[in-house]
Amino acid sequence: MIEDEATREEPEDTSVWSRRGIDINVAHPARRYDYWLGGKDNFAADRASGDAVAEAFPTIRTAVVENRRFLRRTVAHLVAEAGIDQFLDIGTGIPAADNTHEVAQQIDPGARIVYVDNDPIVLAHARALLTSTRPEGATAYIDADLREPGKILGDRALVDTLDLSRPVALMLIAVLHFVFDEDGPYETVRQLVDALAPGSYLVMSHTTNDLLPPDVRARVESVTVSQGGYRPRSREEFTRFFDGLDLVAPGIVPIGDWRPDDDPAARPPASAVSMFGAMARIP
Repeated sequence: MIEDEATREEPEDTSVWSRRGIDINVAHPARRYDYWLGGKDNFAADRASGDAVAEAFPTIRTAVVENRRFLRRTVAHLVAEAGIDQFLDIGTGIPAADNTHEVAQQIDPGARIVYVDNDPIVLAHARALLTSTRPEGATAYIDADLREPGKILGDRALVDTLDLSRPVALMLIAVLHFVFDEDGPYETVRQLVDALAPGSYLVMSHTTNDLLPPDVRARVESVTVSQGGYRPRSREEFTRFFDGLDLVAPGIVPIGDWRPDDDPAARPPASAVSMFGAMARIP
């Protein structure tokens, strides 16, 4: 257990969440991720699922922290080095430290960000995401599923906040592994990419089992079946998302190896994180 159940309180009266359409008895990826990050916006089902994954993969908390660091480095690079000032961040999750708009607007106060997620708890916290850190910038939130790219692209909040005739960074951080093959993950990403102007960027991180030792891999594959809800992909499968795009150096690598010099903290071994990451320019 990451936290003592006896000392923990639920985020609110559970009947309130039930009235908002949240089934607290079924684990949700955003709330499970929040649990691993040490947050409080999760329920017993999320913690039980999180503990089951942690039993098979004890460094899961290290992995989610490294994923946030990857997000910080990529956003900072896009703003400072590539001149990007617009972001479409899908699969936002529950607000934590260093959200996309906080990193971007620290460098460019006028940066504009649209967040997208499908968890009602994230929606309940959207006010935190809707508050720009600088008055020159703007943020917006769309309640939608990644598997509905048409709905996302046509939403008034996106149209009013981002100018799709100019470059946009599409951030798909640790979300595509929740889209199964039958739901068309490659087609979904392609539809989103095709809607963006030349000079835009795609940034992704994705769970993989390629980097795990055989014994850990066997345990993780077992819990993947028992917990359901996510689909790790191989390097080859991950690479397919970037077909036709121009990968930015260092290309497709374990997330800790993506421009690590931009982050002075020590890096854990790739096997402790088990995620690929990449950034590519849309020609």
